[in-house]
Amino acid sequence: MCQLLGMNCNVPTDICFSFEGFCARGGKTDDHKDGWGIAFFEGLGCRIFLDDNPSSSSPIAAFIRQYPIKSMNVIAHIRKATIGAVGLENSHPFRRELWGRYWVFAHNGDLPSLQYDHKGFYRPVGQTDSEQAFCLMLNYIRQQFPDGKPAIAELYAALQSITQKIAQHGIFNYLLSDGEHFFAHCSTKLCYIVRQAPFAAAHLIDEDITVDFQELTTSSDRVAVIATTSLTDNETWTVIKPGELLVFQDGQPLELGS
Repeated sequence: MCQLLGMNCNVPTDICFSFEGFCARGGKTDDHKDGWGIAFFEGLGCRIFLDDNPSSSSPIAAFIRQYPIKSMNVIAHIRKATIGAVGLENSHPFRRELWGRYWVFAHNGDLPSLQYDHKGFYRPVGQTDSEQAFCLMLNYIRQQFPDGKPAIAELYAALQSITQKIAQHGIFNYLLSDGEHFFAHCSTKLCYIVRQAPFAAAHLIDEDITVDFQELTTSSDRVAVIATTSLTDNETWTVIKPGELLVFQDGQPLELGS
């Protein structure tokens, strides 16, 4: 299956360190060779890079690893194709506009029995079950709240409802963000870490690289990193429970119920 990487912060932060280890899993330390993508929210804008080549050898990925784009919300994905051919149209993350904001989505898992009738406002461009699920989610919440984005508790309840329905069709680990809130749903495997003061050094699992975050941060910084599996071997990552939908804002999960 694919792998997910996300970041939510209280100040604009670059993801170069985590992305370095994540990229290695796209053909070097793991076999997710069927494309990759990453999206950076910057204000109301969203900078997105996609490639249908392996991330470990992609020149575009090399550029991203070396270019410290700062963002408060980032979603990245490396693909192992199961449904849909290898191609840019099937590379995650996917992006759509809703309520005057960009929404970005990436999925890990298979939804073999999911049916999409192509009658909604949002329609998939590629052939993946992932993009179909994304369109179903946006169509649902657009119908529930036609006048604009509701309070986060209401939006969370609606997303939880459509997520549970889609998850009945298979494995539905996903990351979703509109640049203001960051949603992470675990179906089988997803974890996160919140880095805040006092900061320490972290060492990647997939590359022999260590970064001392104390040298790069201030005492008020807070960064949440979400991934399919932990990216470092000297930090304690929190495993998200199967069936749990978390909402992150300002680098930490919000308390909105289970």
